[in-house]
Amino acid sequence: MIHHLFMTNAHIRRRELPPFSALLGFVAAVETSSFSRAAVRTQLTQSAISRQVALLEDWLGIPLFVRHGRRVTPTPAARAYADAIANPIERIRSATAALLAETEARALTIATLPSLGMRWLAPRLPHLSAQHPDLLVSLATRSKPFDFADAPGVDAAFHFGLLDWPGTRHVQLFGEKVIAVCSPALLEQLPVSTAADLTRHTLLVQETRPDEWTRWFAITDAPDTPWRSGPVFEHFLMLAHAAAAGMGVALLPDFLIQPELTSGALVRVLPDILADERGYHLVWPSDRPEHPMLPRFRAWLTEEAAGSQ
Repeated sequence: MIHHLFMTNAHIRRRELPPFSALLGFVAAVETSSFSRAAVRTQLTQSAISRQVALLEDWLGIPLFVRHGRRVTPTPAARAYADAIANPIERIRSATAALLAETEARALTIATLPSLGMRWLAPRLPHLSAQHPDLLVSLATRSKPFDFADAPGVDAAFHFGLLDWPGTRHVQLFGEKVIAVCSPALLEQLPVSTAADLTRHTLLVQETRPDEWTRWFAITDAPDTPWRSGPVFEHFLMLAHAAAAGMGVALLPDFLIQPELTSGALVRVLPDILADERGYHLVWPSDRPEHPMLPRFRAWLTEEAAGSQ
């Protein structure tokens, strides 16, 4: 019914609804009898209040203030109009604040490692929405650990490593298996039978794991093989794209490159697997109350992590 009335009288209603921002400045100017004090109240500049009032006067086609140099006096019509719209404006503000508070109570902000967020978490979010339709999750990408004190809007974060993030609580999710991969064409051009054969290849490096090749060679049949770093990439998916394009051999967590392995864009170079003692964790600050939705997200996440293993 409301929709029908709005549609049938839309041409009238548009003419009877001045710009809302102009109304806010106008009411503040009437109540203070001053553009400068209205600017302080609304956290705008005096010139902005003056422009809003002028816009409203043009809209209505009548003067609303009598100017006396820098002083202004509301006209009787302006006072009557301000009295009539002040309460509806406050009701709109109050209703909006309540709606935003309700939304904030449902919304979690999770900081995630870029590749993990894109390849592991994002595809699972529809499952979360189906099970918890009232839970909203926003993702913020972070490549390195940070201080939660400097990120008050972040409720929790994914962390790869040991349990060494100070000032946090955590739940462990899963470990990872790192494998050496490259494009099929590159492997055909320069075949690899032993780890030492990799010295003929360009070895691609992930920025936050500069010693990964040293750790990988330590578990192979050539543990003391000297190696030279090739190009360095910030994110795993950038590294995967570079390897698939034939730039060199990369060490990548197998769960992050399943699409490339399935399609054949990447192939394993050797069967060796670097099983890391480090792992993926969800961490959250211990010095402030948990977001009320975090326990539900945490329970869903641990269930998903267990299923993926």
